[in-house]
Formats: sequence, structure tokens, C-alpha cells
Amino acid sequence: MGLVARALEAAGFPTLCLTAAHSITAAVNPPRAAFVDLPLGHTAGRPHEPEFQREVLRRALAAAETIEIPGTIVDTGMVWSDDDSWKDEATSGLNNGVNSAEGDSRRARVGEPQYQFEEDRVAADAG
Repeated sequence: MGLVARALEAAGFPTLCLTAAHSITAAVNPPRAAFVDLPLGHTAGRPHEPEFQREVLRRALAAAETIEIPGTIVDTGMVWSDDDSWKDEATSGLNNGVNSAEGDSRRARVGEPQYQFEEDRVAADAG
């Protein structure tokens, strides 16, 4: 989404990325982003809780108004619950398609964007 956001910004359309994946968002460096500490797949809030979802959007839009430096990621303060135990299950290696007794088997994110195709890198550099 960061690449799309940068292309839209270059065309004159302001953007805001709402993200639950801080490291991924930082790596793709969108013009502005709002972070929520929620499980992936639930970035806009808890299912069947419209007031919580509205609060996510309120805080994200408020964050957008304060961002002056491109690439800024604002933490909205929205959390899934006061108990962080949900993160153990959400980031377990047993949940990302790799059965691993050691836990999280995902590779660490790198600071430099990665591209599937060379054309994508060229397009990103042009933006």
C-alpha cells in the first residue's frame, strides 16, 4: 500500500495508510500512516463493534491532520485488549504456515523496501 500511496500523493491525492504492521509500513515508507495495535486482518477494529471501529477511524483521521513530515507513522493508541497475550497466538510460527516448535518463524523485516519485480523498484524510485 505504501507504493500506491506514494503514487497517489505524486498525483496530488493525499493519503493515509492505516496499519497494524508497524515494521512493514516503516519499510515501505508511505507518506503518512496511523498505527493500531490490533491483529492483522482486524486493522479497522474488532468485528461487530462499530463504536470501536469508528474510534479507530477518528484517531486515524486525527493523526493524519497532525502529520507534517512525510514517512511519519503515528501510534493511535488503539489496542486490541489490555492483555497482550493475544500477540502470542497472533505472531506464533504455528500460525504463519510454518510449523515450528521455536515459535515465530518469520524473517525480520529490513529497512530497505523489497520488490518482487525490477519494474516495481523502478516505479517506486521514479515516485
